[in-house]
Amino acid sequence: MKHSTVRAYSTAALVAASFLISLVGSSTAFAAGPALVNLGSAGNFVILAKSGISTTGASAVTGNIGVSPIAASAITGFGLTMDVSNTFSTSALVSGKAFASDYTPPTPATMTAAISDMQVAYTNSAGRTNPTATELGAGNIGGMTLAPGLYKWSTNVTIPTNLTLSGGANDVWIFQIAQNLTVGSAVHIVLSGGAQAANIFWQVAGQTTVGTTADMSGNILDQTAIVFNTGATLHGRALAQTAVTLDATTVGLGAVTVVPAPTSVVTPTLTPVTPTPTVVQTQSTVTTSAPTVTAVTSSPTMPNTGFPPESSTPSWTSIAFTSILGFALLSLMVVIGKRFFLN
Repeated sequence: MKHSTVRAYSTAALVAASFLISLVGSSTAFAAGPALVNLGSAGNFVILAKSGISTTGASAVTGNIGVSPIAASAITGFGLTMDVSNTFSTSALVSGKAFASDYTPPTPATMTAAISDMQVAYTNSAGRTNPTATELGAGNIGGMTLAPGLYKWSTNVTIPTNLTLSGGANDVWIFQIAQNLTVGSAVHIVLSGGAQAANIFWQVAGQTTVGTTADMSGNILDQTAIVFNTGATLHGRALAQTAVTLDATTVGLGAVTVVPAPTSVVTPTLTPVTPTPTVVQTQSTVTTSAPTVTAVTSSPTMPNTGFPPESSTPSWTSIAFTSILGFALLSLMVVIGKRFFLN
């Protein structure tokens, strides 16, 4: 009997535990893919290079750019204007600030730290182990749809047709490429399912070339050069251990944290948040669905529900209680009477 009781309790406990686990599992969202690469202070720049940044044509950069250990003279084509503080310069092509190692302190130290963090991030992403796939597509991944993960090649990688990265907002992709990365002209890196450009890392030992009017997404950590052909777009960061070359290129990442943050960058970030009217409309939609609640009120048609049965219950209870009390008093009187007459 004891064993069966213990077994019954154990079964009930297991059922309760699995129920709780299923509840936790359904409500908690875990990031898929490898752990995020920490860019450190290099993440404060959308373009960072050691030997130069150049542009031809009307490029548009949203965020900070910087070079080190080379001087500001290696930033060409931007028409830089030095700020009165001599710690940064500005450009009509850059919605942010330009920094160089030969500017007034503390800029040199800031740039040294950013370059160091960039190299650490490159080494970290290159050293990740247990790849999801190795030598996928023999280096040609055009037309594929890739889930979050770590992908590794010992060869060149080409993307001649659109590539789709499908995953959630917290999922991570790391691409380890031992040679060159080439994105074809007019090719798009399509992000689906809420995937974020900030969580994509292209670690390239050779040169990265983004073709004419191509649309690239992610953080490019390149040991060599990064070259953007005419009209290309990068939703992310170009972080090169040599040079970055632009040609009427658009570069930027929506949620880049810049130091110090220029007003021009903050304004566009706040604008999308302002449209609270959308939220009001959502609330009004919920209010409209209130008739369903009214419909639920009409459940008095169900038997044994509603106030009448509940209100009648106390009367039967009181009758039963009165009867029991009366019987007890009567019994007590009989006992007392017997003792009285016997004495």
